[in-house]
Amino acid sequence: MILLIGTAMMLSAILLFGVAVILPKTPEVPLDRRRPYQVGSGSQLTRFAGSTAEVLHGVLTRRNVRLFNREELENAGLRMSQAEFFILVIAGAFVGALIGLIVGGPLVAFLFFVPAPFVARLFLGSLAGKRRGKFDAQLVDTLQLLSGGLRAGHSILRAIDAAATESASPTAEEMRRVITETSLGRDLEESLSDTADRMRSEDFVWIAQAIQINREVGGNLAEVLDQVNETIRERSEIKGQIKSLAAEGKFSGYILMGLPFGIVTMLLVVNPGYMNVMFTQPLGWGMIGLSVILMTIGGLWMRKIIDLKF
Repeated sequence: MILLIGTAMMLSAILLFGVAVILPKTPEVPLDRRRPYQVGSGSQLTRFAGSTAEVLHGVLTRRNVRLFNREELENAGLRMSQAEFFILVIAGAFVGALIGLIVGGPLVAFLFFVPAPFVARLFLGSLAGKRRGKFDAQLVDTLQLLSGGLRAGHSILRAIDAAATESASPTAEEMRRVITETSLGRDLEESLSDTADRMRSEDFVWIAQAIQINREVGGNLAEVLDQVNETIRERSEIKGQIKSLAAEGKFSGYILMGLPFGIVTMLLVVNPGYMNVMFTQPLGWGMIGLSVILMTIGGLWMRKIIDLKF
């Protein structure tokens, strides 16, 4: 029995070896390179979302609606159209309304549904602010790449292209955009100035001005960028010191702004009937309105105090 099993395994091995040698080999060029690239159809949900976005895009275009324009989405780092983002906002609004309906009824659902566009705009602003902060934090490394490329004998466009390749997002995206606009015929100074305005970066304004002056009067641009880099590094150190010193004031402001809401919530939980007079009498309504006005003034005042300009 053992002899028969061994003989069968040996014959199988010989057969497999013969098949591997005799049959033609698989071409070295991969299949996806020998055939045209085809995008998969995707799931039914993906196709439905795509068709919905196309229909909504047509409606928004015909009515010239610009709730979330392309520039805001690009500044936030979102690679999607206005229609796609609008669908996400609507979906989030319905989810919030459903949660509000389960928690507190139709009124709470309505209150959760209405602020969805404003929350989406705040969300875009927050993403854009974080993206600009990353861009400012990467400027030192970007300048080192630019000066290194210039010392290696490259032109300024080639150095910017190398910085776009070696840098991380969002610097890579912005530098690649500069290269693309310049290759399409736009002036380099205009593209750099637009990047500085889009990123709201005073430090990058200096870089753009240094490149513009160097192209007009000549000189060693690498040394100029090194000096600008040293100035930006010193400014970054000062910014860090100011943020650390102002952190205590900001935290105190947050506590003072949240303290009235925390006290009211605690009273409603401990003794629900204690605050009924405040919400049912005209005097209570007036006191609530006056409190909102005073808190708004106080919040703006504290923000002005701790928002240091340098």
